[in-house]
This record gives sequence, structure tokens and C-alpha cells, in this order.
Amino acid sequence: MNYYLGVDVGTSSVKSLLMDSEGKTVGTSQIGYDIIKEKLQYAEQDMEKLWEATKETITDLVKRYPEESAKIHGISYSGQMHGLVMIGADGKLIRNAIIWADQRSEKEIQKIYDITGKDTYRGTVLNSLSTGFLISSLMWVKEHEPENFEKIRYVVFPKDYIRYKMCGEIGTDMSDASSGAIFDTKKRDWAWGLIEKLQMPKEIFPECHEAYEAAGTVNKECAEQTGLKEGIKIAYGGGDTLMQGVGNGIIRPGVLAANIGTSCQISGGFNEPLYDEKFRTNTFCHVKEDLWMLMGAHLSGGVALKWLMNNILEMGSYDEMTSLAATVPAGSEGVVFLPYLSGERTPYNDPNAKGIYFGMTLKHERAHMIRSTMEGIVFGLRTSIEIFKDLGIEYHKIIASGGGARGKLFLEMQADIFDCEIYTNQGNEQACIGAAITAAIAAGEFGNYEEACDKLVHMKDTIVTPNHENQKYYEEQFAIFRELYGHNADLFRL
Repeated sequence: MNYYLGVDVGTSSVKSLLMDSEGKTVGTSQIGYDIIKEKLQYAEQDMEKLWEATKETITDLVKRYPEESAKIHGISYSGQMHGLVMIGADGKLIRNAIIWADQRSEKEIQKIYDITGKDTYRGTVLNSLSTGFLISSLMWVKEHEPENFEKIRYVVFPKDYIRYKMCGEIGTDMSDASSGAIFDTKKRDWAWGLIEKLQMPKEIFPECHEAYEAAGTVNKECAEQTGLKEGIKIAYGGGDTLMQGVGNGIIRPGVLAANIGTSCQISGGFNEPLYDEKFRTNTFCHVKEDLWMLMGAHLSGGVALKWLMNNILEMGSYDEMTSLAATVPAGSEGVVFLPYLSGERTPYNDPNAKGIYFGMTLKHERAHMIRSTMEGIVFGLRTSIEIFKDLGIEYHKIIASGGGARGKLFLEMQADIFDCEIYTNQGNEQACIGAAITAAIAAGEFGNYEEACDKLVHMKDTIVTPNHENQKYYEEQFAIFRELYGHNADLFRL
């Protein structure tokens, strides 16, 4: 039997997963790390630390499963999207990566629009620019760190740097490239006309490939550092939201994914580049030539619970928090949480947006804060679903993914707030599984994603259905939730 390695280069950790050719997970390994915040609006990471963490997880799997690791036939990646990694002519990093959560480039976004024309720009990339996107951060570097800008040989995304360290080849894939928002999403190529208008050197943008294409093989140095065999085929991989879709078998229209990780998303796969003409959502290339993703992105998911646990309540675990939240009825007895702790992307694209607990009284306790935080996260996802409905998108089920798929309370909230049956995957690490599936396709184990997903992806028998009594409370709370931003947007900018 052949085996495949999926590596998920996330925001808070790297996870590596070893899977056999029948879809069984042999083992996983995970190493965490932090975001570097030298200033309030900054969000950076040292890619060398992420590479060290990646090596540790792979080495751990190789040592624990030596027989299976000796039969690894392919490796691929899932990665945090949007962020800017700059590599010099010597192949070394120029500075820390500026990742998706960064908020420093608001003025640079306006400058980009002034140069290119806002309508022209958005009509090409099919997205509004956001802080933390590769091109926004690159323009900031050009304006504020010209000495670093002059050193750039290539700009890539976080997972691309990890792949480069493993095989020595520079490049990126269509999904990540389109998420950098300097990409012609319909044509699946860099937006060369916009690049020229912005006076960016064309040669710094690397070759783009589909996620399943082979990028190279494990080189000697990587083999020595990890215990992997030299010569294993390595695929380009893709953005984490796309790979979670693959891990959930979403490679056709009709199914949506609700992912709650550090951030959270509603997404689906479509055979044409659908986009919202108000540009409240994101449209990116998916993992193969005839597939695109429509996504509503929300910047505060599990990070809001982590903040509440560590910074406010000083509690010991998420399990303790959710157990306490379950003692409070649906609707948190009037408390509504606006989860914009890191600004927000969908539907407002406002880096200045802030978090709010609304409706607090003397009767409310920490249990109400926890439950309302969870509900606020799901309400945020509901706003994306409403946009999808406005676009005429039909779906017959929603698959919960990430941390939102692992707790009974979060699953029940999603069923009630979305008014839809919620399915969950038998596997827990969908992004890693999607990467491993991509590796198997690159290695020739399967002919395409449809064949691979039909064989390897399986849902649990348990389906969570809506509680119509709870829905009444949630509809009232959701109406308040939708009003909170508009009534406070001007105050957020003070």
C-alpha cells in the first residue's frame, strides 16, 4: 500500500498527516507557534520558525511510523492564504512574512485603487482589496521599506516557502495566487496589466500551477533533516480553505463548507468564477482548471474564543468553556457578540471594525459571554450564507469543518442559525486530508479529484438537524447582530 503526507501550514500551528491510499489516517503531528505583533495593526510570522515546526512534525511521523513512511509516494500542502513572503536572490528570506491578519496597509489599498481605478481592479481580480492580502502588503513594503523591496527576487505565500525548503523549487498555485489579489481570476494568470500599472517588477511573480501538479521532489537536505526518502514527488498544494473543501469532498457545486478555525469561512466550489457584484465575498481559483471557489471570510473565529479564554476569563480549556456555555439557553438571554476583534472582511471589508458585547446586564455571567461569543461567530457565517442566497446559489447540505465540527454545541448552533442539516467528516483534519489527497493525485494514485474524493472522503452517519424552538430566539438575535455594525461603524474609526 502507498502512503501520502499532507502538511497544513496554518496560522497558529503546522499539522502533518500520514494517510494511506484507502483514506485511513495513520497518524498526525502538530507544533504550535505565535503571531508576531510589534504594533497593534501588525501581524507577522518568522517563516524559519514555521519551517522548523514543519520539520519537527514530519520527523515525528517518520520516527513513529517508519514502515509506512518508507512507502510515502507523494507530499502536498495546505496553507494559510493571502500572506506575503519575500525571498531574495540568494534564496533567503528578506524579512518576516506579513500574514493575512495584518491591518497596516489601508492607505496603500487606496493608492492602488487611485492608480488603477477601483472598478477596473475589482473587475479583474473579482475581489475587493483587503489588508493582509499579498499585493496590499507588497505595496506597503514598497512605500515604507524600499531597501527590502529592492532585494526581492520572488514573492510567494507561506506554504510555498515550506515547499521550496523541501524541494528547492520556487512557484505557487492558482488558489493562493488568486488570494493575493493581483491575479486575473477568470484567466487563471497573474494580472499583468495591473502589475504594470503599479510599477511592480514582473519577474518577482513566480510561475503558477494547479494544486495537483508536481513541483519537484524531496531534496537531499530535506531528506537528511526529516528522515523522508529523497526523491518523493511533491505537489504544489493550495490554500487552506480550498484544501478543507477537498478534504470534505467539495469539488462540485451543491455543497457548502462552514469552517471555524482561527478565522472562519463559508465556501463552495463552482464551475464558473461566480462573484458578488458588491464585492462583499471573495472569488478564488480552486484546485483544478474548471473549478472556482466563492467564499465569505470572517477574521475572528476560534481566535475570539481563545482571546476570551486567555485574556478575559482565564479559563483552562475550550471543553470547560463550552460545557459552561451549554448551561445558558439559545440566544444567551439577550447578549449579542459582534466578533470583529481583528476587523472584518465579509460583508464590510473594514479593518477598523471592533468587537462588542451588546445587551449585558447584571444578571449575565461568564457563561453568557462564552455562549454569545460562539453564537456571534456563527452569526457572522450566517451573513455570508445570506449573500450566497442573494446570488441565487442553491445547496443541499452544509459540512461543518475545523474546530466548529468537533463540539456538539457548535454543531447545534450551526444547524439552528443556518436552518440547515449539518454534516461532519469522519476525519478531523480536513485541510491535511485535502493536501494528502492532492499528493495522491500528483503521484498517479487517482486520475482526478472526483475519483479520489469519492473513494477517500466519508461523512459520519450522525446528522445534526435544526431545533425550531431555538431558531425563534436566534432569528431575533441575528436581526440585532446585523444592526450593530451599521450603528457603530463611525465610532469604530475614532
